[in-house]
Amino acid sequence: MNRDPRAIVDEAPMSRLQIAAVAITVGLNALDGFDVLSISFAAPGIAAEWGIDRKVLGIVLSMELIGMAVGSVLLGGVADRIGRRRTILGCLVAMAIGMAMVTTAHDVTTLSVWRLLTGLGIGGMLAAINAAAAEFASVRRRNLALAIMVIGYPIGAVLGGLIAALLLKGGDWRAVFEFGAIVTACFIPLVWLFVPEPVQFLLARRPEGALEKVNRTLARFGHAPVDALPPVETGAARASVADILRPGLLGTTLLVTLAYFAHIVSFYFILKWSPKIVVDLGYPPAQAAGVLVWANVGGAVGGAIFGLLAQRFALKPMTIVVLILSTVMVALFGAAGVRSLGGLAALACISGLFTNSAVVGLYTIFARAFPAHVRATGTGFAIGIGRGGAALSPILAGVLFSAGLPLAGVAIALAAGSLIAAIALGALKLRFADEKAA
Repeated sequence: MNRDPRAIVDEAPMSRLQIAAVAITVGLNALDGFDVLSISFAAPGIAAEWGIDRKVLGIVLSMELIGMAVGSVLLGGVADRIGRRRTILGCLVAMAIGMAMVTTAHDVTTLSVWRLLTGLGIGGMLAAINAAAAEFASVRRRNLALAIMVIGYPIGAVLGGLIAALLLKGGDWRAVFEFGAIVTACFIPLVWLFVPEPVQFLLARRPEGALEKVNRTLARFGHAPVDALPPVETGAARASVADILRPGLLGTTLLVTLAYFAHIVSFYFILKWSPKIVVDLGYPPAQAAGVLVWANVGGAVGGAIFGLLAQRFALKPMTIVVLILSTVMVALFGAAGVRSLGGLAALACISGLFTNSAVVGLYTIFARAFPAHVRATGTGFAIGIGRGGAALSPILAGVLFSAGLPLAGVAIALAAGSLIAAIALGALKLRFADEKAA
């Protein structure tokens, strides 16, 4: 009997290539963590060299986030049309160019343009790797694979932060971007060699020679070939962004997007402003980068714990709980009145633990909420529109600071985003929660 290739991937133990492919998505998300936060590591040096105030700095900090929002929406759909693999490779090229060209910038406008290009690449890559990680993993390991993929972000930020702290000791913020460009370029051959096109995508889109391509991927995974492909799913061939805005998926799309948007406002307040806040309290930039590293250590630990628990407990209630705890900790980061370096690092670490755990929960919901033919489109839409909150967060904080609001007031205002996310998620009916992600 000819088996459905999707069932083969879903039910069989994961092969070494599947594990390697998921591991590469972890590395790509780690790269995202470093690329996005590189501007935060460099922000104090940029502000000092160019003499820009907090309001202008907030705009600079948001440029790659705006690019990410646009890239996620536009290129998520591209990943559902031309493939996960091609999209990832193209986005890596854009990211490498953007990071390299930042080192040539001598004014805010030029710097913003190159950060925008970097953000476009990151946004498209995020949509593609989230779909790919889900599609490379077996059903048994899918939640864990997605959680591990997501915690690549804080891992990259931690390692990048340690390296950035060393590079910043030389006094030149451009060295951070030179390092980022080199590492980004190194991932291109890894993806080319070890990340095949997922079977689910090939069956959803049916490119020319689909049977041969499916069997090639199955062979690389260590499985026997199939004689014929299953029938095309209704609507798969005409997949578009409109599909996720139709009645069947509209409610899910809007609620998960709102939840991500609101929470990411809180998440990026810690990630984007903590170095500047610590510098303003009288600590040198290298030590400020260290506080940000601790925020990401907490994020990595929290994400790993969440991923393990998500294999045993209900996903939505767990995510709501950590969103509420995220609200409390982000508010305390600014409102607790802590001024010692150790105390700030501890608060940042605990804040990162809960904020990133919530991101893990939301990303896992993305991958399980959309069928394969619009998985990257749906994920890209939610991330892209939601990343508007990432772009808004540093700008909003900069405006509130400039208006004279104290740190405590700004922290409480930005922490409210996680609470709004918890409310939105509470209204969500996760229809696909107990179904296969394929």
